[in-house]
Amino acid sequence: MSGHSKWATIKHKKAATDAKRGKAFTRIIKEIMIAARSGGGDPDSNPRLRTAILAAKAASMPADNIKRATQRGTGELEGGQIEEVMFEGYGPGGVAVLVHVATDNRNRTVSEIRHVFGKYGGKLGEQNSVSRLFERKSQIFIPLEKTTEDKLMDLVLDAGAEDIRNDDANWEILSRPEAHDAVLSAIKKAGIEPASAEVGMIPSLLVKLEGREASSMLKLSEALEEQDDVQDVYANFDIDDKVMEALAQ
Repeated sequence: MSGHSKWATIKHKKAATDAKRGKAFTRIIKEIMIAARSGGGDPDSNPRLRTAILAAKAASMPADNIKRATQRGTGELEGGQIEEVMFEGYGPGGVAVLVHVATDNRNRTVSEIRHVFGKYGGKLGEQNSVSRLFERKSQIFIPLEKTTEDKLMDLVLDAGAEDIRNDDANWEILSRPEAHDAVLSAIKKAGIEPASAEVGMIPSLLVKLEGREASSMLKLSEALEEQDDVQDVYANFDIDDKVMEALAQ
């Protein structure tokens, strides 16, 4: 498992205890709006919207909020025009970084993202400078104690999953984006609740970090995620588990 996957797991644990629900709601609302605008307001025929609504429900977002966000996306209700952008850059040690943003002011967001990169030893890059190092995949984490490998394989491989990995704390199930719904549904029907489930960018090549570079990279990742317009941050760093846990405290 990549260090970034481990970091993602730690972030999900922190999010469960931190008072950040407002930030989570903002991100999900933007995703619902973008999904509805690009694929229509019917979740049955719009997989991206369906996934966003599932995330909203998992975060205990009120149904009225979900409905309004969908209607703003389709244009049934007035709302700000949200633009989806993927920024690319480099972190400490030459780590490749993708920053997925949803913004109503691209110039402002570019300036803010560039400032954060510079502050933590990174640099904003050109379009297509690092995206080739990532592949879009469904990524589902399940705590090891919730199921066995044999049971999980029977469930998810039949549903379209491509790979199962063990990171000593979680099962990580990887699938093609279009198989995300089917794999997640199979897991939940079996009474297993994932720690997290999303479609994101998975790195194909990892960069090992230690010491100051490891600390700076995690600070950069967290600072980027704190930006109001940032939806997700992906990076190809690999950091020792014990170091990761200590830096995440």
